[in-house]
Amino acid sequence: MLVWRLLGCLASLVPTMAAAQALQCAVPATLDRPHADLPSERQPKRILPIGGYTLALTWAPEYCHGNSRQPSARFECGGGNKFGFVLHGLWPDGTGKDWPQYCAATDILPQATIAKNMCATPSAQLLQHEWAKHGTCTGLAPDAYFARSTGLYAKLRYPDMNALSRGSVTAGALADAFAKVNPGIPAIAVRVTANKRGWFDELWLCLDMGLRYTACRADSGGVVPSTAIKIWRGERSYYRSNRPSRSRDDAYRGGA
Repeated sequence: MLVWRLLGCLASLVPTMAAAQALQCAVPATLDRPHADLPSERQPKRILPIGGYTLALTWAPEYCHGNSRQPSARFECGGGNKFGFVLHGLWPDGTGKDWPQYCAATDILPQATIAKNMCATPSAQLLQHEWAKHGTCTGLAPDAYFARSTGLYAKLRYPDMNALSRGSVTAGALADAFAKVNPGIPAIAVRVTANKRGWFDELWLCLDMGLRYTACRADSGGVVPSTAIKIWRGERSYYRSNRPSRSRDDAYRGGA
């Protein structure tokens, strides 16, 4: 087994690490091999100009609450691994209502690429999907695409989700709390999504062509700020704030 379990211990001591939300993550020596992710009639190939990007983050406790029995969720939701916010992906946006996707045929990702990114995006199949659907439209090679997305993810900080989950909270309040611990990311650059039962499931962060956080377009999805949401805590001791100290934070400052 690779020595990734150490990240779980270090996360509580050095919260500025890229794996700060991989609160305990052990990558096995042998990983599931993903299957090809291909365009379809419902999700066709679409080559369009890029107008910006969305960085999508999944709240793992809610995902695992509803998906823990799925084979594809074994790594994220079982085996002793524990996650807070995980990286869903970096999605090129279009200049209009549609976005580019499945821009080029691609091979199965190498095992080394999957292993390197599993503690950020804890699913081999999701990594394959993100590369095939979104990464192929960026003009980057797989490792460069994932380095770009994990580089953005590494700089993020998170509010105390345990505290937020214990009171009445709206999507706007969650966006404000996220912006407060991430100077440089305004609340208007944060979209909050929730499932049909009103449980918070993802944050979508809007970026411009230079990967600077920017106001989201009105038609870019998510619930309206006044929407009341519920936050599934999972095991409360694992999802407290990981806001860094000033000196460490300063060192790091620089879709689907």
